[in-house]
Amino acid sequence: MNADTRVDSTGIRKWIPLIILSLALMIIVLDTTILNVSLRTIIQDLHTNIQSIQWVITAYSLMLAAFTVTGGRLGDLFGRKRMFVLGAIIFAVGSFITSISTSVGVMILGEAIIEGIGAALMLPATTSLLVSSYHGRDRQIGFGIWGGIAAGAAALGPVFGGWLTTYYSWRWAFRINVVVAVVLVLGSFLVKEVIDTEEDSDIDFVGIILSALGLLSIVFGLIKASTYGWWAAKAPLIIWGQTIALGGISATPYFILLGIIILFFFGLWERHIAAIEETPLVSLKLFTNKQFTLGVAITTLLALGQAGVSFIIPVFLQSVLNLSALQTGYAMLPMSLALLVAAPFSAYVSKYISPKRIIQIGLILDGIGFWVLAASIHATSGEWALAPGFIFFGIGLGLMMSQTTNLTLSAISDEQSGQASGVNTTFRQIGATLGSAILGAILLSSLGASLVSGVNASTVIPATLKPAISQSVSQQSSNIEFGNGASAISSNLPATVGNEITTISKNATVTASRTTLYYGIIFVIVAFLLSFGLPGNKNIETSRSVAYIRYIEGVEMIARKRARVRGLVFAVVLAIIVGAISYQNGIRAGEHKEIVIETSATNSAIPADALQIIPTN
Repeated sequence: MNADTRVDSTGIRKWIPLIILSLALMIIVLDTTILNVSLRTIIQDLHTNIQSIQWVITAYSLMLAAFTVTGGRLGDLFGRKRMFVLGAIIFAVGSFITSISTSVGVMILGEAIIEGIGAALMLPATTSLLVSSYHGRDRQIGFGIWGGIAAGAAALGPVFGGWLTTYYSWRWAFRINVVVAVVLVLGSFLVKEVIDTEEDSDIDFVGIILSALGLLSIVFGLIKASTYGWWAAKAPLIIWGQTIALGGISATPYFILLGIIILFFFGLWERHIAAIEETPLVSLKLFTNKQFTLGVAITTLLALGQAGVSFIIPVFLQSVLNLSALQTGYAMLPMSLALLVAAPFSAYVSKYISPKRIIQIGLILDGIGFWVLAASIHATSGEWALAPGFIFFGIGLGLMMSQTTNLTLSAISDEQSGQASGVNTTFRQIGATLGSAILGAILLSSLGASLVSGVNASTVIPATLKPAISQSVSQQSSNIEFGNGASAISSNLPATVGNEITTISKNATVTASRTTLYYGIIFVIVAFLLSFGLPGNKNIETSRSVAYIRYIEGVEMIARKRARVRGLVFAVVLAIIVGAISYQNGIRAGEHKEIVIETSATNSAIPADALQIIPTN
């Protein structure tokens, strides 16, 4: 690796690279937040449904999950700044294609595939360049600012995207990315290049394919759970016009199991590549570092919960409360502003509190946020009814965002930072992918069940119409949230029945949203339990390789054993000395006591025979 990579300048020049790197993260965050608040408009504009847009969001995260490690690897081999610039250019191309899309297919091509590849090159480069450019206290400050700018994007994204969608077009949100990408390319001249010259130049293509196919299979199964069912088959699996017989079992568990099997073979392949001394896509040695492994696991769970909230809440706000994109952005602003304040604040308090405690406090606040949000969701809720829950959730997320990344990557040497940041970002995107897929599937499944239950329990809908309406709402649950399905179902029905279906739809969305948020608390609890294994000291930076860490741990273990032996010997010797001194003092005290008693016996009025029964020791 280049010898001189850290930033030696002072003042503004010192932090300009950090601003450029954070700006790249900002446009990636903006993309997701803008898409979430514009759901209804995009669905209507492209004549599609919520499940199709769920595919756009999930496929974008899936591309990041599948190729971010590859992006980090390419950065190690060919230069992290070079991959950063290339990623910015590809991201701009994808944004432009998305801005002119006329169908979900074109949008998936531009937003999910091309933008996803660009982001997969940029993201690991931003974190690894930050790690190699700043050290010690500067790195903590850097990650705080990095997280703060990301938080600012999260704060501005919903409002800015809502404003563009309401008064102009959601397409302008993607066209602006092209301008920002130009700024990133120009600003990259102020960032120092970092190349890992110690790495081999081969790329694990088999590993890339296996990891991508495994994740795709799992995500496909989860997203299609509302269509095929979680276990019992609700619909047949049809491939190229052929119906596949699965014995009455849903296709969902088959796809999930297939993905797990593929990922198992991916792990075996990576171990094989390492055994023949070639460079694997993911070095399994990274996961021998407990601090890194726990940090990655917590990062995954955080992303899972965050993606779920970002997907669920806009559905409720726009389908039940009938808010516009801009109003949705305003309603979510308390979470964004809380995150904006908490992220840099976490860097400040890290001087006094260890990252472990900051993360644990954040997780507690996140759990409270989930619970308060769920309790605040009602069909008659006001626009600001969710503000308390958003504030709790935003503060918790802001405290954890930068500290988790800092703690995770500080466990790894600068030489491994490219691959490590790629792995960390990959698992974050896996969390986001699974968050959108799992919680989205729970939302749609719960919605379908609540719709059918509501129709069957209705006293307004005639009994003769209930079977047909129940079947219709169950099949169109992905349309019901934004009124499309409800309108289609009730168009040929009496007005009273149509209004009843609309009311049932809103109540079902409320119930489904609450249920999904309660499931989100489970992921927070798991992350909180894992956090107890994190190091509790304030100085978490190692700047050493994993092998060196293991060597040092072995040396420290031997040293601790020797120290315990020396301590035991010292304690035994000390006990003997203390015992000997005590014995001598005891003898002297006894002799003195006998003399006193004899003297007292001589001068006392008590008979000498009586004194003889007094013990002398």
